[in-house]
Amino acid sequence: MVCGSLEIEILNSFWNITSVDEDAEISIQDVVNELAKNGLNRAYTTIKTVMDRLVAKSILVRYKSGKKFFYKTTMDKREMALSMMKEFTDYFFDGNTADMVRFVEKETIELLVK
Repeated sequence: MVCGSLEIEILNSFWNITSVDEDAEISIQDVVNELAKNGLNRAYTTIKTVMDRLVAKSILVRYKSGKKFFYKTTMDKREMALSMMKEFTDYFFDGNTADMVRFVEKETIELLVK
């Protein structure tokens, strides 16, 4: 499940909000406000479109409470990171975790030297 940068920003907003209140009912406006706190100003309709895409990918679920729609993530941050690491490993290292770890170690050392 490949995610774009705005999708990741939206998910980070969910995880930030739920780190304070894990039972928070999160609306599109809540996400817009959270993104704005981090200097990322996007139109409500843009955020709604991207969140609908995340629902289609089964990363978010949408439910109605009263007259308003709310969203929840289907994975916590750790689960999402592990899923993306597995996908990265599958795409670039034919699923070989040891090759991926060696690559990360080598690149980390080179970054630290610079």
